[in-house]
Amino acid sequence: MKNLERLLAEKLLKISAIQLQPDMPFTWASGWNSPIYTDNRKTLSYPEVRTFIKTELCRLIMENFGQPDAVAGVATGAIAQGALVADELGLPYVYVRSTPKDHGLENLIEGTLKPGQKVIVIEDLISTGQSSLKAAEAIRMAGAEVIGMVAMFTYGFSLAEERFKKAGIKLMTLSNYEAMLEVALETGFIRENDIKTLQQWREDPGNWTPTCNIKTIE
Repeated sequence: MKNLERLLAEKLLKISAIQLQPDMPFTWASGWNSPIYTDNRKTLSYPEVRTFIKTELCRLIMENFGQPDAVAGVATGAIAQGALVADELGLPYVYVRSTPKDHGLENLIEGTLKPGQKVIVIEDLISTGQSSLKAAEAIRMAGAEVIGMVAMFTYGFSLAEERFKKAGIKLMTLSNYEAMLEVALETGFIRENDIKTLQQWREDPGNWTPTCNIKTIE
């Protein structure tokens, strides 16, 4: 029987939410070169996958964090999935912008968040952890308590792990880079000789240099 990490990784690969191109790496908006590109927003177009993720995120929350008072999604990738989780749990929902709105009330947090509320944060993807933790800090600054964060997928960068530890925020994910590589190899998305490239990138993504053509991703 497949475990959760491998099962979700397989689903993400099949719908191209995760794309692997060791022979034609992407360039992220950050400027990093990468043999992988992840867009978990694609899961919203597949009802079976969307529902699977919603159900498993809810299970992860209830088993590991108990009953929160509210759910917060991180813009933009986790706005929709966060709303689905909040609806399933019957909880108030807010989402956190990357920057304050440039007009009106100039909100950073959209929705009603009350001081003292225990909040679980929903993310779609954990890379360096910087934007995720910025959202968590905004919730804390609003007077609420961040009891944890759950995400669909993580690259497992040591930098992100260090940042979450320093921030004192427990992070749990449905799937991860190691499980994805195992499934990708077994199902033919990559070849055996691609593994070394993909592992080297994960060890030092900011300084990884490809030896082939690069595809730019906005």
